[in-house]
Amino acid sequence: MSKTRRMARGGCGVSWTLDQGTDAQHDAETPHGTPPPATHRLEGMSVDLESLYTDLHTHPELSFQETRTAGVIARHLAGLGLEVEEGVGRTGVVTRIDNGPGPVVWLRADMDGLPVEEQTGLAYASTARGTDPAGNAVPVMHACGHDMHVTALIGALERLVATTAEWSGTVVAVFQPAEEYGAGSQAMIADGVLDRYPRPDIVLGQHVTPLPAGTIGVRPGTQMAASDGLTVVLHGRGGHGSRPHSTIDPVVMAAATVMRLQTVVSREVDPRDVAVVTVGSIHAGLKNNIIPAEAKLELSLRYPDDAARARVMSKVERIIRAEAEASGAEQTPTITTDHTLPPTINDPDATSRLTAAFRRAFGEGSVVDPGMFTGSEDVSWFARESGVPLVFWFWGGVDPQTFADAVAGGTVERDIPTNHSPFFAPVMQPTIDRGVENLVVAAREFLD
Repeated sequence: MSKTRRMARGGCGVSWTLDQGTDAQHDAETPHGTPPPATHRLEGMSVDLESLYTDLHTHPELSFQETRTAGVIARHLAGLGLEVEEGVGRTGVVTRIDNGPGPVVWLRADMDGLPVEEQTGLAYASTARGTDPAGNAVPVMHACGHDMHVTALIGALERLVATTAEWSGTVVAVFQPAEEYGAGSQAMIADGVLDRYPRPDIVLGQHVTPLPAGTIGVRPGTQMAASDGLTVVLHGRGGHGSRPHSTIDPVVMAAATVMRLQTVVSREVDPRDVAVVTVGSIHAGLKNNIIPAEAKLELSLRYPDDAARARVMSKVERIIRAEAEASGAEQTPTITTDHTLPPTINDPDATSRLTAAFRRAFGEGSVVDPGMFTGSEDVSWFARESGVPLVFWFWGGVDPQTFADAVAGGTVERDIPTNHSPFFAPVMQPTIDRGVENLVVAAREFLD
């Protein structure tokens, strides 16, 4: 996609007030059929954030296919009088606010959806379809909240534009594609985003999660795990289903491999450590009376640091090769690393400073330590490649009473949908407004 640069002029002239509203969700409903409460609503915004959010939620796009999303973002940014660059790292969008001397703060939001069929029952639920990299037609949903991330960052930029008299420095806003592939940040870096824009002094980002709305989850050190995606091809010898003795059956080989891989964490990782080995996909054969020549497994491996990665990876590879040998395979399995994501590590000093700022803004009880999350992110590449601190936090999107009831009943895992669930649906308010406020507080903390 070719890059375009847009320049628009205009004053924002907005004010920042809170009002006790009750109509924030409009006619949309939760999966349980009742409108979620809206505890407050930011007024005076030229951008209708709720309409923006519902539009993005209704029209998700897969990784590196976020062309409509990028266009929506670019139009809103141009409406704020900002210069916009599109097509960064294929479909990314970048803008900046230059406001005199001072620190350079990068704010990042991801844009892509997932191949998930939405089952939330929302009035604005997605019915979108897309084409995955293998050419398959798939449903598409914002099942990880990236629509919320984009909405919050656009709202924060409007607020920062409107209050330039109160701060100095530079804000660079990065709307990143393909986080779900673990490739978007590196694509933008390869496209020269770190060279064309002022290098950051700090990188900031956030992710909506199934915490109670109004809660921020942040911790120093490892916030999210490192991960690798592996594709494994087990090579057998195909033949007729009536003559299994003349074949080397990759289906049986795959079944044995999957079962043995479950012992990596349960028997080979110290119970005090954290690791995840998941076989998320297994494919072999086309017909019941044909033993195929190969089977394919797709694995997700997760760990807190590089040392744990080396240990787990060696055990996984050992088991895959040993099971193939035990099955009499004549060819060594093919193991391909599809992507590697580093751990998301929050700078201790910057995290301490930002935690204090959040508590001043929202109250002592508003910030919790969520523990290390075994999900993974690619935001840290921006900070790693720049050699600067990163702070990445979670913010809640669950109605607080719903969450409290689930905790009291011991049904959190059952009743509170998590990211990537077809039922994942953050309450619109106060989640949007708090997402905006989080970014404004964070940016202002590190600007002059």
